[in-house]
This record gives sequence, structure tokens and C-alpha cells, in this order.
Amino acid sequence: MTDIITDAEQAGFASDLTQSQTLGDSVRAYIQRVRGGDMGALPSILGLVVLFIVFAIANDRFLSNLNMANLTTQAGSIIILAMALVPVLLLGDIDLAAGVTGGTSAGVMGLLVVKHDQPWGVAVAAALLTGAVIGLLIGVIVAKVGIPSFVVTLAFFLGLQGVLLKLIGEGGSVRIDQEVISGIANSNISVAAGWVSALVIIVAFAGLSLMRHRNKVAKDLQHPPLAVVVAQIIAVAAVLLVITFILNQNRSVNANFPIKGIPYVIPLVVVLLIVWTFVLGRTRWGRHVYAVGGNAEAARRAGINVDAIRISVFMFASSMAALSGIIAASNLGKVSTSSGGSNTLLYAVGAAVIGGTSLFGGKGKARDAVIGGLVIATIANGLGLLDQASYINFIVTGGVLLLAASVDAISRRRRSASGL
Repeated sequence: MTDIITDAEQAGFASDLTQSQTLGDSVRAYIQRVRGGDMGALPSILGLVVLFIVFAIANDRFLSNLNMANLTTQAGSIIILAMALVPVLLLGDIDLAAGVTGGTSAGVMGLLVVKHDQPWGVAVAAALLTGAVIGLLIGVIVAKVGIPSFVVTLAFFLGLQGVLLKLIGEGGSVRIDQEVISGIANSNISVAAGWVSALVIIVAFAGLSLMRHRNKVAKDLQHPPLAVVVAQIIAVAAVLLVITFILNQNRSVNANFPIKGIPYVIPLVVVLLIVWTFVLGRTRWGRHVYAVGGNAEAARRAGINVDAIRISVFMFASSMAALSGIIAASNLGKVSTSSGGSNTLLYAVGAAVIGGTSLFGGKGKARDAVIGGLVIATIANGLGLLDQASYINFIVTGGVLLLAASVDAISRRRRSASGL
């Protein structure tokens, strides 16, 4: 059980176990954790800031309202696929089939809508169910048969491409013209709804943060100083208000057809981020995922059903991958035999790792997928504006991923050396 508690601390539950009593103590404790190798999302956030500065200086269109909206839309499907992979990586496993799972699920949705005239709700539900079934199969084989996840998911990666090819037909594609599905990536919520949503999120976050702080104080539990809580609320509020302001401006190049509002994909990502942050950080299941990823044998001896956790993680991951495939189809307007293939999975894994999720298991958060996904999308978007050749994009992205993995490995060694 001691091993599980230690792993929980490293995974992000340290705030529940030990907290500084003053602002100065909090700052010193954070600096100590960084020096000890527990840098969390700090490298990826700094990297994202640097990328924004470099591309803004290199091209004045980068920070335009239109490009910021395009950037967030482009990042949507990668962020959600990376978010799907975070729980899998927390276990120390890998899902090489996540990308093509999304493509196959989107193919099922497209065929139901286009060829079988099914309502969009039925088609989307069928796609999500397809992803869940694929995840169930992968999870059972990995957990019960004992085949490494790398081998199992590689087999599914190859096999599902054949399934999608059979469904759609060689060289074919299915156009997605259904209004609701197409609108996920191509339509915007109203300006008023955008402001209301931002304010609701800010008020809710502030209320929950202050309530949690008050409860800890009332129960005489260790807690962060109020100044830290207020600073977190201000930071979240500032980010949300700035994003809302930028995206609510008219970004159309045609004055006769104004385009305003937040793309629907952004609220979807925000909702999923909130849900997964709560599930991984505040539920019994989430704590068990971290425990299994930190030390599976210790978790088993503590009474955790390791096989059930592993199966459920692959099911949830594949369902999220299906949702990612739906968003990608909405953005492209079609599902083809190559959907979810090529570099889709590599970008998603890269996003999770760049954001701060460890490839060794037991360390990572849902927010890592968002930050890492934005880094990946920013590189592609910024280099595209600079008219750089495709090979430059691959080289830069690969270099960033290698750097992130190196930071993860070095941080892990430093944590071990410092006893954190």
C-alpha cells in the first residue's frame, strides 16, 4: 500500500496528501519539486509560449482571429485522441490501433447516415458503440490472454484498416453532409452563448475551488494558501476570457458574410477535459488506474482488480477514439479508407507525451492531451503559414517529441535519485 501512496503522490494526488500552509512555502515546495524532476506540464507550456512568439514574429497572420479559430479546430480531433490515450499510457500500455479505431467508427457512422438514411444520433451512437466493442476486445486479449498491448494493438491497427477498406471500398470515400455532424467542426455557437458559457465555467471553477479550500480549512486538513487558489482562478478566467474575446470577433474575409463565435469543437473539448480530470483525479476508478500504472503487483495485492481496470481503460480509450474519428470526419467532410491512418496515432501519442504524460506509466493528466495537442497543431499551423515544405513539419514535430520524451526520462531519473 505504501507503493500505491507514493505512486499517487507522483501522479498528481500530492495536493491531497501534503500541502504548504503559506504562499512562500507553496512556491518553495513547487521549486523543489521541479528541481527534483517533477516538472509536470511546465516544459510543454513554456514550449507552447515559445512557439506562439516565434510564429507571431515570423508571420503576422498567425495571431489573426481567423487563424486562431482554424488552429483550435485543427487541434480538436488530435486533442481528443490524445486524451483517449492518456489512461492507456498511465497503465504503461500503448494503443497503436486508436487512430484506425476512430476511422473505422467514423466509417460506420458515415455509412449509416449516407447509405442507410439513419438519423445522426443513431449513427453517432453506433460509432461510439463500435469503438467500445473494439476496446473491449483489445482489453480482454491484453488482460486475460496476457499478450502485450503493443502486439495486440498492432494487429488491430492492421486488421481494422482492412475492415474499413471492406466497408467503404478500395479507393472510395463517404461524404459527410449531415448538418449536425458537419457542424461539429465547421459551425460556431453564438457570441452571446460563448460569453455566457465562459462566465459559467469561470464561476463554477471559482466556486468549486473556494468550496474545496474552505472544506479543508474547516476539517483542519493541510491546504494551499488562499492566495494560490485565487491565483489559479484568475489564471483560468484570464485564459477563457481572452479566447472567448478573440473567437467572438468577426474573422470572415468577406464583409458580407460575417463569421463570429466559438467553434463547437472547443466546448466539446472543454467538457471532456472537465469530465476526464474529475474521473482520473476524483474517483475510485481513476485512483486505481494510477495505482496499476505505478505498480501493478502492489495494486493487485491491495485488492484492486487489475484486469478489470485494464479492460475498462481500453474500452473508454477506444470510445474516445471513435469520437475523435467523428470530429475528424466532420472537419474533412468525409471518411475515406485512410481515415485514422498515416500519422494520426503518432501525433496523438506525441501530443500526450509532449503534454507531460509519462511513457513509463503512472504519471499524467487529461490536461496533458490539451497542451500537447495544441503544441502539435501549432507546429503544423505555423509552418504552414510560413510555406515550409512538409518534411520540415515532420522533422520539427519529431524533434519536439524526442525532446519531450527525453525530458520525461531525465525527470524520472531525477525523481528516483531525489526520492520523490
